[in-house]
Amino acid sequence: MLSIDSLWCGSAEELSTLRSCKPAERSEYRFRRRSSKSLIPQALLHALPDTQVRSHRQRRSGTWPRTRSLNAPSPIQQFGPCGRIMKNSAMVMQIQDPASQRLTWYKPPLTVLVIKKVHDATILAPFVQLVHWLVHDKSMVVFVEAAVLDDTLLKEYGDFASVRERLMTFRAGTDDLTDKIDFIICLGGDGTLLHASSLFQQSVPPVMAFHLGSLGFLTPFEFNNFQDQVMNVLEGHAALTLRSRLQCVVLRKTTEDGKEKKKPTTILVLNEVVVDRGPSPYLSNIDLFLDGKHITSVQGDGLIVSTPTGSTAYAVAAGASMIHPSVPAIMVTPICPHSLSFRPIVVPAGVELKIKLSLEARNLASISFDGRSQLVLRPGDSLYVTTSVYPVPSICAQDQISDWFDSLAECLHWNVRKKQKQIDELSDMTHSSSDTLEEIDANHHDDRPADT
Repeated sequence: MLSIDSLWCGSAEELSTLRSCKPAERSEYRFRRRSSKSLIPQALLHALPDTQVRSHRQRRSGTWPRTRSLNAPSPIQQFGPCGRIMKNSAMVMQIQDPASQRLTWYKPPLTVLVIKKVHDATILAPFVQLVHWLVHDKSMVVFVEAAVLDDTLLKEYGDFASVRERLMTFRAGTDDLTDKIDFIICLGGDGTLLHASSLFQQSVPPVMAFHLGSLGFLTPFEFNNFQDQVMNVLEGHAALTLRSRLQCVVLRKTTEDGKEKKKPTTILVLNEVVVDRGPSPYLSNIDLFLDGKHITSVQGDGLIVSTPTGSTAYAVAAGASMIHPSVPAIMVTPICPHSLSFRPIVVPAGVELKIKLSLEARNLASISFDGRSQLVLRPGDSLYVTTSVYPVPSICAQDQISDWFDSLAECLHWNVRKKQKQIDELSDMTHSSSDTLEEIDANHHDDRPADT
């Protein structure tokens, strides 16, 4: 049996106090794990706001669970007659059935952000219908991007003139929408959902995406009868898929005096962050670390670090597996690696990845976030990637499972092929299929000469 001395991770004074307590009084003391030191350097922590520093230290020190949720049955925590998981404040796991993740409103939503695909005339009519219904019939405050109202084709819709003056506008990258939006509606393709994610670098309002674009893997709703579908969501009768995002922090090389040239850049991505060779003709040479341990060096065109949602995007084209968005994981996929044995890997969602150029690298590297916002990774710079605590709550048209497999079938044509015919349908095999093995052997003549 394990002793108190072998389990206790606190100070000697606390252990002495625990020994002197009666058994009934020991419940206030917990066996604790030593807090783990953050893998991000202190220079980065000092450069972040106090709230982010506290949040980062809490997450890495164990006061938050490394994995926020697991969609699986609750695991038994006792193993055999003697073994069990050591109790501490960091071991709490919130495990929820995907079917039980449903949207609820603790107060009626009043403000809605409508995001439409730009430079697409076919979406103007649905856009006008939607905002007219939201403003006049539902008396909601509607936000749209200022660039949307600059479309000259909107003047052809007479009904839009009565709505235009009642719309609230903003400019992406300039105006802050934090705590101003209750609900998001996307009209277009998958890019509209990625754009909605980029507008909210912290908590994201629930997103309802209508399929009016090209592919539509992330947009499960059809625009027909949109009134009933939106009303169903506003009444709180909708399933949710919590699409995890990646928090990407770019830390620049420090100068000789120990000061950083630039403040760290923090970006949250829904699909993936890609580190590649950019326009250089040379192979990328990138070192990959996981929780401070050097895992491998990537020699090839680059590396994709993706969420489960992003596993069906760039990653799957590079040979990765497709992961359901409710699975807590991070996928690491090489791009055209200079090694036949370098296969994509899946790591737990709670780990922290670090990417930097190898000392032998012949060129710089380019970083792109969800296909946008390209940055240059220079020698000495580091990219830190971990799962963000701010997912994108994507509203389901049916449920988590049905929506995902419908998208696989309709958008990616997953496992689509002509069905094999039954043997009795092949007329030319009807006779041969009735032949017995003995008849086939009897009719077989070996013309080879006998051994001499």
